[in-house]
Amino acid sequence: MTEIIDREAPPATTGGRTYNNWAQNDRLEDYSLRYAPKSFRRWSPYVVATTALGGIAYLADFAIGGSIAISHGFSSALVAILAAAVVIFLTGIPISYYSAKYSIDMDLLTRGAGFGYLGSTLTSVIYASFTFIFFALEGSIMAQALELGLHIPLAVGYLVCSLIILPLVIYGMTALSKMQVWTQPVWLVLMVAPFVSIAVQEPEKFSQFTHFAGNSPTGSSISMLGIGAGAGVALSLIAQIGEQVDYLRFMPDKTPQNSRQWWGAVLSAGPGWVVLGAAKQIGGAFLAFYIAGSVGLAKANEPIQQYVHGFRTFAAPVALGLATFFVILSQVKINSTNAYSGSLSWSNFFSRLTHRHPGRVVYIFLNVGIALALMEGGVFGFLNTVLGFYSNVAIAWIGAVVADLVINKPLGLSPSYIEFKRAHLHHFNPVGFGSMLIASAVSIAAYFEAFGDYGKAYSPFIALFLAMVLSPLFAVLTKGRYYIARVDDLGEPLLAADGLPSAALLTCTVCTTDFERPDVANCPFHAGAICSLCCSLEKDCHDSCKNGDGSGPGPVTLAMPTVRSAD
Repeated sequence: MTEIIDREAPPATTGGRTYNNWAQNDRLEDYSLRYAPKSFRRWSPYVVATTALGGIAYLADFAIGGSIAISHGFSSALVAILAAAVVIFLTGIPISYYSAKYSIDMDLLTRGAGFGYLGSTLTSVIYASFTFIFFALEGSIMAQALELGLHIPLAVGYLVCSLIILPLVIYGMTALSKMQVWTQPVWLVLMVAPFVSIAVQEPEKFSQFTHFAGNSPTGSSISMLGIGAGAGVALSLIAQIGEQVDYLRFMPDKTPQNSRQWWGAVLSAGPGWVVLGAAKQIGGAFLAFYIAGSVGLAKANEPIQQYVHGFRTFAAPVALGLATFFVILSQVKINSTNAYSGSLSWSNFFSRLTHRHPGRVVYIFLNVGIALALMEGGVFGFLNTVLGFYSNVAIAWIGAVVADLVINKPLGLSPSYIEFKRAHLHHFNPVGFGSMLIASAVSIAAYFEAFGDYGKAYSPFIALFLAMVLSPLFAVLTKGRYYIARVDDLGEPLLAADGLPSAALLTCTVCTTDFERPDVANCPFHAGAICSLCCSLEKDCHDSCKNGDGSGPGPVTLAMPTVRSAD
């Protein structure tokens, strides 16, 4: 630790910004708009990975897999699911690595990966949309279980499913890490139990599954249109990587001593989520086939129906109760993550637009409220349509970010590091922001059949291709000048002697609170160090530190703080 022992220059403007108790409480706030400091990242790689993987307990995978198989038949569904999984896995690797390395969430990563400070505002809405859409889908699945198992009307069930999530999410990583670690073994056993039972008692069902045609006009055989349409639905889950890195940002620094465990945790809990995700989608397709003769194709993609019939193969007397418990457990695990990640995203969005931050907790209620409205509107009934459209925008965003990380940075077209602070960023960077807008527009046009049936079926792949091509092209055309607005001139080095992020504490001139060096910038307007959040919320400076045109307050001589090691 280090501490400020001298600050000679008074601030140029009145400071003293204060935050309410929600925003000041680190256990509630979880550094929602900031770099996650080393002092807070006390969890082991195993605990962080387990917490992140606990969030993929969602049953929408079963509904998605069942829906794809019912619509397009076995062969097309299998290829579609696997193709989407490969894309999601490969794009997830660089995002997970950079987030864990720099201890920042998806929004801060996007800012520095070619979008700019305000350019990433739009992606915050895209990400928030992902969290409340899937909260609504998962809540609908849970409400179906409450209706079947406890005879609670769907409308009431939607409300119950929303309210029970709130207490868990309020306390962020501190509470979620404990809940996810303790419930994970129980969830895993219950998830695989029906498949093991069917394999023992009715092994022929698996070979029969390969002939499942569902409603597909081409039967169970391969259909290129079916593959594209099915993969488009599965690719809507590409934004799930954002929820994974919301936890991976709490990884400890990578050192020679923990390198193996660090990489194992990052890869398994980052892109590795899709391995289990794809397996669940195939499992959902199988269970839809297995129960279709009993409940009909219309209900065969409902996870509660799938698991009631699955548990009946070995625990018939308690199958309904066991299935209800399993669905509720699964939905609590995932919707706590959806609500948590949504609160982070909305916090980032509104802090930049309004220059106010009432605390992450406030936005939990906003995110859950939107999801509740979607549930009451019957979003589950439009599963394929909603996810198919959403995937076009989500994959354009992810594709632009990944292109910057894996193409632009290695080629020297963009800075080798991730800069997320407003003080050092341009408002908009056409490299990522422009690439995403163009890729999204073209792929959405394709989705609405501007380029025929195949264009619609493969519109998400069009978005990915365009984003990956346009990002380096724009980086070359702009010569990378829209990445960094001004260099870091705070004086105190960003890295410690061991090459890891410095844990030196600097006091923010505005809120008079200590923050670790990576979260602090030099502020001419306030004539001193400023934390990234106070910098984001400042509305009177008009970015004078980046203007360079005399419109700011004029030259300011800064008295740099003297620091010393406390221990």
